Amino acid sequence: MNFFKAFFRVLFKKHLPDAQGTREMSFFEHLEELRWQIIKAVIGILVATCVCIFYADFIVQRILLSPMRAVGLKAQVLSPYGILMLYMEAVLMCGIILSMPFTLWCLWKFVTPGLLPKEKYYISKIVGFTSLCFFSGVAFGYYVLLPAALKFFSVFGTENIDLHPALDQYVSFMLALLLGAGLVFELPMVSYFLSKMGILNPSFMRKYRRHAVLLILIIAAVVTPTPDMLTQTLLALPMVFLYEVSIFVSKYSQPKQTGKSDDRT
Repeated sequence: MNFFKAFFRVLFKKHLPDAQGTREMSFFEHLEELRWQIIKAVIGILVATCVCIFYADFIVQRILLSPMRAVGLKAQVLSPYGILMLYMEAVLMCGIILSMPFTLWCLWKFVTPGLLPKEKYYISKIVGFTSLCFFSGVAFGYYVLLPAALKFFSVFGTENIDLHPALDQYVSFMLALLLGAGLVFELPMVSYFLSKMGILNPSFMRKYRRHAVLLILIIAAVVTPTPDMLTQTLLALPMVFLYEVSIFVSKYSQPKQTGKSDDRT
């Protein structure tokens, strides 16, 4: 499946039924459909956020603050409305993460008309695997990266200086770490699409493996919001593993070389 080609096909070759048969959609009609898919995705986020509201205490006490308590840190609120903002940010963050599969589904529904029938069959599998990669990255960030980073910072302090992180900064730190890890774990899917486009191939990835490792270390340093080498290394190691997995994915995602062009009708 070629997402990018399908995206452009759906922009310029999608048809609507009319009295005479079919007609091509105009550019503004495509924008209108894209707008509706975005609206659906936003509604999905709002619904997931509303569900999370009923579990706000559990999310804040057991999920958000538990990693801090595990390393002996205590958060503090620096503004009168700090606790309210904490709950709002917590449920919104969880709503965005939980609704990610539906958001991806809306994106794929927009490009579906530009896909071949055999390609449409794999949409649910692609959405499922993409969501699995994202949630795996979020789980890795929460259970591995976040505790390691907090434990690293908790050892700093003196008799006169104690570390009590502000809740708003802690939430921003946690959100950046989890979302960054989730996006990094999409590397196999990126490899899949680039291989389908013919841009990437296994021999190229093997040849420049050492360059890729250096780039991975740079990305890990940029994605992790902490300056310590421990957290960056913990993120870089699974990225190296995912790179090797991506080589395997690229090998079995190469476009088939046939003398016949695809029938798009």
